[in-house]
Amino acid sequence: MDDEILDHQRELVRLLEEQGWDVTETELSVYESPWEDDDTPEASITLSARKQFPGDGDDEDDDDNPYRVK
Repeated sequence: MDDEILDHQRELVRLLEEQGWDVTETELSVYESPWEDDDTPEASITLSARKQFPGDGDDEDDDDNPYRVK
């Protein structure tokens, strides 16, 4: 696999982590484009990440949402 493609994936992960995201999964697919006539590879990168956001300080017991299970 081309090291340049892996470097791009690492850079995307680094950028997410700099913003406080916890990268939980990465998927990298490298393939030849069915729309191009040359053998230049293309890549798709799928990243899954999670991040907790602070609540607004409201007490959960004050939630009047009729759709929330208590």
